[in-house]
Amino acid sequence: MFGSLLGAVELGLLYALMALGVYITFRILDFPDLTVDGSFVTGGAIASIMISHGHNPVLACLAAFAGGLAAGACTGILHTKGKVNGLLSGILIMIALYSINLRIMGRPNISLIGDNTLFSSISPLWLMAIVVVIVKLLLDLFLHTDLGLALRATGDNARMIRSLGANTDNTTIFGISLANGLVALSGALIAQQAGYADINMGVGMIVTGLASVIIGEAIFGARSVFFATLAAVLGSIVYRIVVALALRVEWLKASDLKLITAIIVIVALVLPSAQRVYKQKNMAKKRSAELLSTATLQKNGGDR
Repeated sequence: MFGSLLGAVELGLLYALMALGVYITFRILDFPDLTVDGSFVTGGAIASIMISHGHNPVLACLAAFAGGLAAGACTGILHTKGKVNGLLSGILIMIALYSINLRIMGRPNISLIGDNTLFSSISPLWLMAIVVVIVKLLLDLFLHTDLGLALRATGDNARMIRSLGANTDNTTIFGISLANGLVALSGALIAQQAGYADINMGVGMIVTGLASVIIGEAIFGARSVFFATLAAVLGSIVYRIVVALALRVEWLKASDLKLITAIIVIVALVLPSAQRVYKQKNMAKKRSAELLSTATLQKNGGDR
């Protein structure tokens, strides 16, 4: 039991970078980016092919990050300059990346067993804890710079930012690029931890990322940038723990993972709304009772 929970925490940290990427597009830019399913594989494909050819794992991770930046830039340019719907532009690039990833890999999967990876001499748990903390803090610092503030403002009210002379197209492209760069880096790390890269390893990644962000915000809150990014990281870990516990249920199988993910996201989305409605109803009942009590007192006072 303890071993499976430790493995869940390790996986949560590995996927935390992807959750941070999804947080940028989903929460900051309010952009429905489906490029994630393709750029995740791009990162794993680039890192795997470079490592299998004897390149340094750190260099492979940097190249994977650059590949993700390029994929995100394509989506951003298609949306802003090509005036294509955001959802559709993400889908189109995701489809294109399937063929591109196959070109990069040369075959549907690449094994890294026996090759030197980042995790050959150090535990993924400890290394990823350090990497995630560094990336999270760097992202926090960036979001407080002028460019970061422009990025946040673009997601909140693009029309107002344009009226102040800012180029929202450039900030949108940059934000989507950065998000997919983090997603691709997560894919590169996952491939090294798993010991292989597969063309289908990115299926459903956007749902996983959304689950991490939503669960994190529901449990830990998002009252500032620091806490919002922390919630995305912790949400990724909590999500993996929930999945690990769910898979221990006898009547659930490993093949039910996507179903479990969908159910978790549905609950995380519906529960806050249900709680809000419940609180509003209670407040309305309380207010009605107060008004009725006041009216009764006034009536009694008038009768006297």
